[in-house]
Amino acid sequence: MIFLLFLCTMNISVVIITKDEGHIIANTLQSLQSVTNDIIIVDSGSIDDTIAICKKHNALVFETAWAGYGINKNKGIELAKHDWILSLDADEAIDKELQQSLLQLSLTNEEEVFDICFKNFFCNKWIRFGEWGFDTHIRLFNRKKVQWNNVAVHENLVFSANVVITKLKGNILHYTVHNQQEHTAKTDYYARMSAKKYAEAGKRTNIFKQFFSALFTFTQHYFFRLGFLDGKEGFIIAKATARYTFLKYKYMRVK
Repeated sequence: MIFLLFLCTMNISVVIITKDEGHIIANTLQSLQSVTNDIIIVDSGSIDDTIAICKKHNALVFETAWAGYGINKNKGIELAKHDWILSLDADEAIDKELQQSLLQLSLTNEEEVFDICFKNFFCNKWIRFGEWGFDTHIRLFNRKKVQWNNVAVHENLVFSANVVITKLKGNILHYTVHNQQEHTAKTDYYARMSAKKYAEAGKRTNIFKQFFSALFTFTQHYFFRLGFLDGKEGFIIAKATARYTFLKYKYMRVK
């Protein structure tokens, strides 16, 4: 029975984009060993031991320039052996329940995509509420019917009109940040990238929206979505999300 279940996973490829992920990538790859025989790494200039670790775990490493999240993910999809793609980030592992769910899939309907719950961690603490506490994303799909769009940041999957969404049991474990300094740096980076994206799309803002949206964002995630129940981490995350919103509109105004 175990052998037959493993054979079912031979039609799933995993695609991960990386850059200097040597501190976390081994954890991700180890969680995938029982569910696939095809892991594609799209690396954009790592100078640490990321590539060596990936090769040690029998992943195929494709080195390329950074062209944006969606574009680089699609490059990996093109290199995959199989049409069914599990798309992960380098700091995301899968838990045992999700492993079992993947092992039991028949994957016969190309129009079907699979929505997966996330457990997001802040400095190794599982965040249960607020912006991070109710997170799900579609991460398993057939490349004949689904691709990532080519935006530089906050990329989205493009579906066919007949898509069928199925919820999988289990979780993706997202070890998103390891300290507050890293969180602050990521917030600033994504704010700049988002501002550029929206400005290029012709969107405009003003100083009222810059301040009001940040205040509303904090109130929504810290109070209405119960972020305060996560203690000081909940406050830090809600404040950082509000800061991201403030900076995004600020950078849009100065472009």
